Amino acid sequence: MADPSSYRPKPGQIPDSPGVYRFRDEHRRVIYVGKAKSLRQRLANYFQDLAGLHPRTRSMVTTAASVEWTVVSTEVEALQLEYSWIKEYDPRFNVKYRDDKSYPYLAVTMNEEYPRVQVMRGHKKKGVRYFGPYAHAWAIRDTVDLLLRVFPVRTCSAGVFKNARRTGRPCLLGYIGKCSAPCVDRVSAEEHRELAEEFCDFMAGRTGTYLRRLERQMGEAAEAMEYERAARLRDDIGALKKAMEKNAVVLADATDADLIAVAEDELEAAVQIFHVRGGRVRGQRGWVTDKVEEITTGALVEHALQQLYGEETGDAVPKEVLVPALPDPLEPVQEWLSGRRGAQVSLRVPQRGDKRALMETVERNAQQALILHKTKRASDLTTRSRALEEIADALELDSAPLRIECYDISHLQGDDVVASMVVFEDGLARKSEYRRFQIKGFEGQDDVRSMHEVITRRFKRYLAEKERTGEWADGESPDGAVGASDDSGPLTDVSSAPLSDGLKDEDGRPKRFAYPPQLVVVDGGQPQVAAAQRALDELGIDDIAVCGLAKRLEEVWVPGEDDPVVLPRTSEGLYLLQRIRDEAHRFAITYQRTKRSKRFRSSPLDDVPGLGDTRKQALIKHFGSVKRLRAATIDQICEVPGIGRKTAETIAVALAQAAPAAPAVNTATGEIMEDEAPDPTAGASGEPVSAGAPDERRGQET
Repeated sequence: MADPSSYRPKPGQIPDSPGVYRFRDEHRRVIYVGKAKSLRQRLANYFQDLAGLHPRTRSMVTTAASVEWTVVSTEVEALQLEYSWIKEYDPRFNVKYRDDKSYPYLAVTMNEEYPRVQVMRGHKKKGVRYFGPYAHAWAIRDTVDLLLRVFPVRTCSAGVFKNARRTGRPCLLGYIGKCSAPCVDRVSAEEHRELAEEFCDFMAGRTGTYLRRLERQMGEAAEAMEYERAARLRDDIGALKKAMEKNAVVLADATDADLIAVAEDELEAAVQIFHVRGGRVRGQRGWVTDKVEEITTGALVEHALQQLYGEETGDAVPKEVLVPALPDPLEPVQEWLSGRRGAQVSLRVPQRGDKRALMETVERNAQQALILHKTKRASDLTTRSRALEEIADALELDSAPLRIECYDISHLQGDDVVASMVVFEDGLARKSEYRRFQIKGFEGQDDVRSMHEVITRRFKRYLAEKERTGEWADGESPDGAVGASDDSGPLTDVSSAPLSDGLKDEDGRPKRFAYPPQLVVVDGGQPQVAAAQRALDELGIDDIAVCGLAKRLEEVWVPGEDDPVVLPRTSEGLYLLQRIRDEAHRFAITYQRTKRSKRFRSSPLDDVPGLGDTRKQALIKHFGSVKRLRAATIDQICEVPGIGRKTAETIAVALAQAAPAAPAVNTATGEIMEDEAPDPTAGASGEPVSAGAPDERRGQET
């Protein structure tokens, strides 16, 4: 590990001008390439105190052994040079999108004497027209099969073509009319090239001309009583329309645009691109990348644009590119794109209308791509085993932690404080063993005390089970759902899966917290880790390891250490810990929101025996609010349809005994709002919900 001060350039040595810089390691390999509007200001950021750097940046500068730079005239030149060097050196710390070259294209080899239609992958060749990319090669073949009856362009390989020319016999497609058979001179090279150009025009979106021409020819054939020819033209029109239907119209104004969406988390990002030509989605592709450097969404978009258009020119770069966030600065990127196209290119974020709606679809595709990538990565046995071994090595455990429990605290500004416990065995989630806690030992917001309480309650149950039943029998394994209700606080099962006999006690009830983990993970830093360890120490448990994962910098904290354990960025162990932590956070948030919504829907009328939802709604509709209902007489309550005198008396007594609801408060002005009219945000019971009630986007959820 190198000290950045050992290769830091001298003050004043770095020029204050645009340029591109390269960090090299001790073997002179380029490990990072970046560009800057001012080289002096940008490089100064890398040579500050290591404690102030992001962990990924810190890893890069300590791996590097030297830095060099090249001055350019403009920011556009810097962008072009950065792209060239990234392609040339493939630096390990730069964002690199995977799977770019795996998507198939429909290609027309206009650089040959007899152009050929075929499926192509890999780098694009000069003189070849490309359409797509497509998600699957069979989608290209289906489209080509429909179009060949109208545009019978050659599809055979060079060997088949030469053999047909030598023997004087065309292939099967030539006999059935799906190839114009230039190999046996049924058409000249010029006529065949004209067919290929018409095929390209149709694929490029200029479809109306050919449909109108065929419809006119069909009408002329029908008038001339050439019914067989008219029928053939009718079938050709149907084939073209069917090919067009495969790509539905998404933008009514026949827009040519590319839409780019990004889904990301702390470690990875997925990019999805929809290619829209003539208002129709002509192709789709997606990439996934590791975020090996600290990077914003705008910077991810910039890297995607470089990879997408770095080798494209002309119409391959559309007039309009829609993105979720703009690169900073915008002008050099937009100028670079315009230079690649040879005309002005608009780079913007869609705000409303059809383009915004289509962007939301692309964003959903990006989210699904990221989820699918994570699922595939997590399901690999070898990867999971390596992740567990890396965790064991980093935390100096005696063996791989086959069972890991993770805890998280969730609340909303100190209200409805809850906790979650999630369980991973052999690197996979065991949802049947998830648990949810209500924090009831104290009031208010204190994550450290909450963590101590939860760990204490969970392992008290474990010790109680161990004392009551002893260790489980040899050969018995924890492979079923464990249901429980913590006596010191409600605990909720997420599954009612059947239990094997080995997982039940002598009373037939499921064992409670019978299995200890090898590792306890808490969502938080040093304070939460210390609280968890203190709870275990107080219970006399010394054979369970504890660590915490701090979300801000993805640092792993262990008890009694002043410095965190920093796992490598590419570590599968770090990825697994993050996934466990995120699952605990999701489970806690879900429970906290459920409790909150139940609290907001509660009403004094809920305690009236025999009063159902229909009559409660009728009461609220008649009086307008619970406040007015509380002030009403028994005779006035009896006026509500379905409410008899006895029920009215019961309602009056219940409302008199219940404490009045707190007044609604306008959080913007602090004004107390009168409860005189039905509140549009009232719950099912009709009880007005405070204007200051938090929703999913307001307040801090932990």
